[in-house]
Amino acid sequence: MDTHEDKSRFRGLLRLLGVESDNSSLLEKLISGIGGFVGIYLILLISQRIVGHTDAPLIVASMGASAVLLFAAPHGKFSQPWNLIGGHGIAAAIGVACAQLIPDQFAAAALAVGISISVMYALRCIHPPGGASALMAVIGGNPIHALGYTYVLAPVLLNALVILAAAVSVNALFAWRRYPAGLPHWASGRTPHAAPAPETVRTQHLEHGDLEFALRKIGSYIDVTEDDLETIFELAQAHARLERLPVEALRLGHYYSNGEYGSDWAVRRIIDEAAENHSDQGLVIYKIIAGTARNTTGTCTRAEFANWARYEVVRIESSWQRADRSA
Repeated sequence: MDTHEDKSRFRGLLRLLGVESDNSSLLEKLISGIGGFVGIYLILLISQRIVGHTDAPLIVASMGASAVLLFAAPHGKFSQPWNLIGGHGIAAAIGVACAQLIPDQFAAAALAVGISISVMYALRCIHPPGGASALMAVIGGNPIHALGYTYVLAPVLLNALVILAAAVSVNALFAWRRYPAGLPHWASGRTPHAAPAPETVRTQHLEHGDLEFALRKIGSYIDVTEDDLETIFELAQAHARLERLPVEALRLGHYYSNGEYGSDWAVRRIIDEAAENHSDQGLVIYKIIAGTARNTTGTCTRAEFANWARYEVVRIESSWQRADRSA
């Protein structure tokens, strides 16, 4: 049997099982492990003082799952501070309420987890280990039940804050591990990876290997598969093509906006064009009517202007409105 065919089938089997290629370095794996050790060790010390040596490991179990997210996937959505704090705190409170109000322990435990999932979802703080905090409030035994709603503050939220501090501190030591994910690049010391020019993004077809290369350049684990990335990119390309104006739609004397928000928003009017050349590379002269650098002029090709413009606009009384919605 052909060796290449065997390898293709083997790769297909791995993909079917969800085994993705590993793009992280050995250093990345070691950092994740060391961070998890630091976070859990500190939490064990705190939990032991609150509930005693015997029950501390039970409480820390949910934080062990959080440690995997915070240190192995710091860029992931479920790893972010609001997900961590909100997920554990809300789920713990729901768990205590179910434990106190529902006599049947099995029903209380199941409801605690089910309600926690729905509420975390609604409040945009999904954190899978939070389910364990809800469950432990019900099945944790007398030492946990005796804490009542204090269980939410200590040890749950206290432990969450400790492991959050550990995650911020450990990840801050390595420029490519930006945590929280919303931290500006300048604050984390991490240099953004250069993006291709817009025209290149829209026309270049990505291969699977291109996505693997991009993930290797990031250097840290990203909680999304290459297939998902490719699908996201293709959908974004299709949306960009639909939203951007075609070159042939540009008209002399008409107004166009880039559709941005805040200080980036602008309106330009085409005030002149090369009459002999209406191709993509034909030149247009425009005047900035609204936005930064208002009343200045500029020159670019028709393709560049169409790449900037999101849609045509018209002035109605004191506001700019999309031309296709003003009728």
